[in-house]
Amino acid sequence: MLTVKTNKNMGIRDIVKIIKNGGIGVMPTDTIYGLVGSALSRKAVERIYKLRERDRKKPFIVLISYLRDLKKFGIKISKSHLKILKTLWFTPSGVEGPGPTSIILTCLSKKFSYLHRGTKTIAFRLPKDKQLRNFLKKSGPLVAPSANPAAKPPAKTIKEARMYFGDKIDFYIDGGKIVNEPSVLVEIKR
Repeated sequence: MLTVKTNKNMGIRDIVKIIKNGGIGVMPTDTIYGLVGSALSRKAVERIYKLRERDRKKPFIVLISYLRDLKKFGIKISKSHLKILKTLWFTPSGVEGPGPTSIILTCLSKKFSYLHRGTKTIAFRLPKDKQLRNFLKKSGPLVAPSANPAAKPPAKTIKEARMYFGDKIDFYIDGGKIVNEPSVLVEIKR
């Protein structure tokens, strides 16, 4: 899935470096094309809000590569919540990711107010796709809203994404035509 085809002949290492330096781009996620940037970079997150013309009160979904990535956001999981997470994100055999389910968790840390936008919750998704998870292991957690400005349909191809964003972003990864549904949102209350 993450065969890199960009207009700048960049490889995965180049893309990861861009992301770690606060850059943003469009790439296939486990659901649709996402406009991605480091969830740990306020600069990247704000840049995506501006480009998407998104309501600044609406938080983005964060893609993670492991359950332990939740600790990076100060999220503490109780045993009962861990059981729910495992049910939603793992198959009975213990293989990660049964499907595109984003889980809304409480995040009380003021440090991440740029992510939770005052809601004190963040939606996380552990993708099923192994290549995407391997990419996330290198890049770190990513915000990944759909690749479109507000009130426009999500881009199904890189050509559509380029029509939306042109050279205002740092990279494009072409995954062919993607016609999937966004993830299901499930909230786990404290």
